[in-house]
Amino acid sequence: MELRFNLNDNELGAKVGKRFANVSMAIMQSAVPKSTLELVELRASQINGCGYCVDAHAKELAAAGEPAVRINLVAAWRESTVFTEAEQAALALAEEGTRLADAHQGVSDETWAQVRKHYADDQIAALVYLVAMINAANRLLVITRTKGGSYEPGTFDSMAS
Repeated sequence: MELRFNLNDNELGAKVGKRFANVSMAIMQSAVPKSTLELVELRASQINGCGYCVDAHAKELAAAGEPAVRINLVAAWRESTVFTEAEQAALALAEEGTRLADAHQGVSDETWAQVRKHYADDQIAALVYLVAMINAANRLLVITRTKGGSYEPGTFDSMAS
């Protein structure tokens, strides 16, 4: 399958894309550890089948020095011992926030309590916006059939500048 459409090859797409990237950059500048943010984005992207985003977030984690075992176990985080309780809370939020159509209650009270236990209000705002933004990004790139494999670490930072 070939790329259907490059959203940045037209004036409106580029304009909206720049704003979209700037929102994401504001989230990345929050007090949530960057590794946690990347883990959340990787997990949502795995669920949504976004090859480009899985590629990007796995490579960003590796470039930041994240051990391969943690990157590889994101898809099975509940069945691993390499994530902190705070990271597990963020990953649960990512999963439940991504699978809204699959769950009649959305994010469970149990997951929300764990998020509240480990994160301050500004960090929770960052995580909630992050889950929404990565799901939007996944949808944009899956719809346009943007493939994974060619992402270079640091590309996102340069796009938002």
